[in-house]
Formats: sequence, C-alpha cells, structure tokens
Amino acid sequence: MPDLLQELSGTLVVSCQADPGSPLAEPVHLSAMAASVVAGGASAIRTEGIANIQAIKDRVRVPVIGLVKALRTNTEVYITPSIDDVHHIAAAGADIIAFDATDRPRPANVADLVRAVHEQGRLAMADISTVDEARSALASGADVVSTTMAGYTSYSRGDAGPDFGLMQALQRAGLPFVAEGRVWTIEEALRCFDLGANFIVVGSAITRPTMITQRFTQGIAARGGAPGQRKALS
Repeated sequence: MPDLLQELSGTLVVSCQADPGSPLAEPVHLSAMAASVVAGGASAIRTEGIANIQAIKDRVRVPVIGLVKALRTNTEVYITPSIDDVHHIAAAGADIIAFDATDRPRPANVADLVRAVHEQGRLAMADISTVDEARSALASGADVVSTTMAGYTSYSRGDAGPDFGLMQALQRAGLPFVAEGRVWTIEEALRCFDLGANFIVVGSAITRPTMITQRFTQGIAARGGAPGQRKALS
C-alpha cells in the first residue's frame, strides 16, 4: 500500500463539504472548517469543488482527498465522472482523487479514470457500493476503495447508518477498504475499524451544523417536546 495510505491507516479523515445554497458553501468557510478539524486531530480532509480544494490546500498541511460533483442528464454518475475532472482536481492540488466506481453507465470507465489519476501522480480512491464494484476497481488499479456510495445506488442497501454488512463482506473477501457514509457516532466509527476499515471518513456528523441541528430538533419533535412542556400542555 502506498506510504500515504499507510500514514492514514487507523485515523479519522473529515469530509468538509457544504450543499449549494448553504451559508457554509464558500471556500473561505470550508477552509476554516478544515483548519478546525485538523486542529482536533483529523489526519486528512475530503472536499468537493476546485476552489474548495485549492483553499483548503492553502490552509492546512494534511493530505486532501479531492473530487468534483457534476450532474449530467445521461448518467447517474456524478462524483468525478470524467478524465477532464481528474486533471482539474490534480491541478488544484489534491493528493488523492476520489471518483465514482459504481457499475452504472458512465462517461469514462474506471480503468481509464485510474490511469488518468496515476498519470497525474495522485492516488486513486474508488467510491463503491458493492463488493463486486470494489473487486473490479482494485483489479483496475485503484489504490483504495471507499464505501461512499453504499445506499446511493438503486441496487445497494440504504440504511440510516453505515453499511456494516458491506464492510463485513469486504473483510471476508480480503479487500482493503475505507469506511465512509452515515457514520454518526464514535461507536459506529470504532465498529468500522473492527470490521477492517483502513481509515474512516466522517462528514455530516462533524461538519454539517444544519443536519446535526435537524437531528436534535426532529428527535425532540418526535417525542412531543421536553417533559416539562408535555406536562404543561396536558
């Protein structure tokens, strides 16, 4: 395994992204967020968008996993779908380039994307949703696979939490992987490591205050408010 992946082994990588229209969806805000989580011990940052990659590379001294999201009418693949995207991400300074490696119609095949990443001197992270996709991506030369897309393809299971079933299957198959997707608690993160994850990527639970707040407010609303409020209403 390449030295950089060895360095990340057993650590927490934090995804610093923001939905379009979010108050945080500016490079200055995301780079500040990246600096904050690095100060807390994050070993690397995963981020989306050329301007965000550049801003974060300028702000922190840890590796950056870069990607772009590009919606197209002729494919469901939107994470780094093209060779041109790979070139732009590399030029922005990403150390690892993440791309969708699911088994769906795509603008560029996985082997060509891996080749393009390696030609830029970067490591290739293949985002997968099944064991077969992981096996195929690694056979195509990907340096590491990530469970990022589990639950986001029509043929993979969409749980509220991490896809531990997929992780168990990857471990049984002897396939190295990164755990990413819907990791909300420390206990879930530790279980990912127990199931063989090389490292984990956590995003929303750390860096999306809107979603974190919604989890609290929805939980409170579902119970009917605080105990004192319920008693007063009755």
